[in-house]
Amino acid sequence: MGNVQRRALAGVVSAGVILGVAELVSAPIASNSSPLIAVGDEVVKRTPLGVERWAIENFGTADKMVLFTVMLSVSVVVACAAGMLERRTRPWGSALFVAFGIVGAAAALTRTDSSWTYAVPSVLGVGVGIGVLRWLLRPILETTPDEPHTATAGSTRREFTGMLVGAGAFGLLAWLGGRVWASGSRDVSANRANVKLPAPAAALPPVPMSTDLQVPGITKYITANPDFYRIDTALVVPQLSTDDWSLRIHGMVDREIRINFAQLTARQPIERLVTLACVSNPIGGDLIGNAKWLGFPIKDLLEEAGVDADADMVLSTSVDDFTAGTPLDVLMDGRDAMLAVGMNGEPLPIMHGFPVRMVVPGLYGYVSATKWVTDLEVTRFDRAKAYWTKRGWSARGPIKTACRIDTPRWSSELRSGPLMIAGVAWAQHRGIRAVEVQVDDGEWQQARLADEVSIDTWRQWVVESNLTEGKHTLRARATDGTGEVQTSAEADVVPDGATGYAEVVVKVK
Repeated sequence: MGNVQRRALAGVVSAGVILGVAELVSAPIASNSSPLIAVGDEVVKRTPLGVERWAIENFGTADKMVLFTVMLSVSVVVACAAGMLERRTRPWGSALFVAFGIVGAAAALTRTDSSWTYAVPSVLGVGVGIGVLRWLLRPILETTPDEPHTATAGSTRREFTGMLVGAGAFGLLAWLGGRVWASGSRDVSANRANVKLPAPAAALPPVPMSTDLQVPGITKYITANPDFYRIDTALVVPQLSTDDWSLRIHGMVDREIRINFAQLTARQPIERLVTLACVSNPIGGDLIGNAKWLGFPIKDLLEEAGVDADADMVLSTSVDDFTAGTPLDVLMDGRDAMLAVGMNGEPLPIMHGFPVRMVVPGLYGYVSATKWVTDLEVTRFDRAKAYWTKRGWSARGPIKTACRIDTPRWSSELRSGPLMIAGVAWAQHRGIRAVEVQVDDGEWQQARLADEVSIDTWRQWVVESNLTEGKHTLRARATDGTGEVQTSAEADVVPDGATGYAEVVVKVK
């Protein structure tokens, strides 16, 4: 192994020590004080809109794992450079690590709940990492230019490998210790398991069998919690207990309200079926789900606070600083906008906002469905901008009439004869009146609809068609409860949701 390889390996191992020590030190402070998490959050905030959209479209709910992978890959490259640049009189590698520490500390200090302690993990991690780098490279650093063949004097290949393994094990153990410490001290799974949900005044009856057409391949009417899509900005799922949760309602109100979880759940909840959809959902996409939610009307709390007549928006903030701007009139018009505490008969899953999140029928999630919500500010659209509206998305985000073909799948190879074409359609808070299907450029055929139990949820549909041999294009369009037909005009998800007919191409033998 030559000196170049030794330097590169020493840099990578030293960087691992930095991350490991920082993770360990961040455990008693806050998860987002870890430089990897802090920098990742800043990357998410500052990523151009086109890149964010591309990541969601191509990686879906795995986008955060991809981000971590890219960040670690970049870190490896930087670490290799640090090891190869380090010199006794020109410690450029150490300077590179110091720059990394400054970036990590600065990112951690941008958190609204941060204090000076948030910089400690980055500072200590870099300090230890530089010490390890100098230790691993000591035989090389002590070599003079006249002694090129004695660069490893005092340290055999086996000794260097042992030093490398020891330093790597130290970094790994520090990282694992930090993760175990953090998960043990912050994990709210036990707290969630002990939550007893209050009973609604009028529990929803069992979902009728008639809402599900029982067509093979069609999406179920109710989406199971583990299958429900997750799109948010949290790199690490917030761990907020019911004891720590509270909600502040303030801004353009007559009186500020603060309420904790016990006070919230002492109220009378409602139980409703509501379909949520992500604005990044492309035509035919799966960033949508339907669930039974238990929660408390937001309208009641806003009325208690006394809303100023000039207000037109509520800016909601989550514990991880995400914000959403919801039109005030939507929250006050009588629809079942709620602070949800239950999902499909159990406490909210942690990744879906435990202990409290917002659910608002008829709006895309980016302007309404704030998870881990802790703050509601009554304000105006001309005074405040939310997370996604700062990035070019529209301010109000009403859900558009749309549908999806679930079966057959794109590029399916089918046998000629009768074929069941089926899927789901949605127009939350307007309902679905009809769905039509077209084969190639033929006449539109009326689909049979499953029963509708709520205008706030999607609706299954099915058409039976006979397809001849060859390639065929299947299209579907929906008509909402107001009589508006889904538009054929194709539009991207930016700035307010995709449009166009659902389309599938199949081949019949």
